[in-house]
Amino acid sequence: MAALPPHQARPIRFIERRQVGEWRLKFYGIATAGRVPRPELVEAAMDLAPKVFPRPASGDGRHGIGFVVVHDAATVCFALYYWWQSTNELHQRVYLSPLDQPRALAQVSDPAAGCVWELEVIDFERRAWLRDVLANPAGPDLEAYLACRCDADV
Repeated sequence: MAALPPHQARPIRFIERRQVGEWRLKFYGIATAGRVPRPELVEAAMDLAPKVFPRPASGDGRHGIGFVVVHDAATVCFALYYWWQSTNELHQRVYLSPLDQPRALAQVSDPAAGCVWELEVIDFERRAWLRDVLANPAGPDLEAYLACRCDADV
């Protein structure tokens, strides 16, 4: 195996909770070390969200709950859209653009599950969904789920 470059932690930050049509979403940002996602990439991901999430938000096993990861990575820009469906399934759609054109997001036809930084958010959200919705002794609490946020340097 060829030598791998040393791992560099990236900041993962909660951006905001936003209502997008009928969807209630949490937005996260990731960027290379020492940076934050560029505003034009965040805006492009937010602008695209109404077209990405299935309609209607509720029904067909959907709960109208999801999250978005905006990743201003080293070689390309990503906008990853996730939603909970059928009680315990996480669905996704992935878009990317060139670094010099962050607003040119185009859907990826065969996306990876995610890189180590994006998987940090997915793992956090999975644990929160399990704790607050699926395994909550008091019953599903979507507001508690929506209130928890991932902020980490991984």
